Amino acid sequence: MSSSLENYLKELRDTEKPLVVSKLVNLSDLSREEMQTFRSAWDAIDVARRRQIVEMLVELAEDNFELDYNEIFRLCLGDGDGEVRAKAIEGLSECEERSLLDPLIGLLLGDLEGSVRAAAAAALGTFAMLAEFGELAAHDANKVEKALLTAYNNKKEQLEVRRRALEAISMMSKPQVGDMIRQAYQSDILEFRASALCAMGRTCNSEWLSILLQELGSQYPQLRFEAARACAELEAEEAVPRLIELIDDSDTQVQVSAIEALGRIGGKEAKQALQECMDNTDEAIGEAAEDALDEMKFWEDPFAI
Repeated sequence: MSSSLENYLKELRDTEKPLVVSKLVNLSDLSREEMQTFRSAWDAIDVARRRQIVEMLVELAEDNFELDYNEIFRLCLGDGDGEVRAKAIEGLSECEERSLLDPLIGLLLGDLEGSVRAAAAAALGTFAMLAEFGELAAHDANKVEKALLTAYNNKKEQLEVRRRALEAISMMSKPQVGDMIRQAYQSDILEFRASALCAMGRTCNSEWLSILLQELGSQYPQLRFEAARACAELEAEEAVPRLIELIDDSDTQVQVSAIEALGRIGGKEAKQALQECMDNTDEAIGEAAEDALDEMKFWEDPFAI
């Protein structure tokens, strides 16, 4: 196997040859010995090619949960290229292994690339959620909270990093989180307000619902989009009539987020609206409605799948 892997790595190194997506399956679930072979070959691969490979591995892993590239993603956390590091973090964003905690915190607080720090903040959201459910040791939960607060409270930090830190820490029901969300919502910066809406949904606290219902009618598509997603997180039945109106929004992303929210919230009114969407001439809308109806079916009877 090792020699066939070596041959494949030579092929990957050859930038004259196009990347064959189906062959990347060869890199799934490598043994310790194979990872040593991979590690020694990886740095010799051209940076543009490394970016392309990692991006494809992330997509493949998202589409097929049986493929496991986590060891490669872990290796790439130390890559010399920021884009590769950021993409690798994305590949590990749902990984719950505690051994990932310190590397992610190190990248959030110490990496030179803003995109990497932002990706690390977002990935720490998984650990913030584990902490909230009591599935993380207290000292680890404290580490997550402290790192995210440090990033958020650093006024010199890039906006994108502070936004992701806010969205991640909002899963932890800590006293200061509500104040942080209110502060971000009152910001003059549109992106910060969008993150505040996202955070409101992630708190799973219906005290934010009146703001979210109001923002479904915002003049800004970005805020309508995030408000629809947050209403889905809160499974807010009160939002259904307004979400149905957003199916005809001028912005396609807002339309899709409204459709997805209706699928998550469910109910007779939402189902009828989604069924009517199935005949929509816009393919993206029809597909989103079909997926939303499937999700609704699942939540109605999870054991039927």
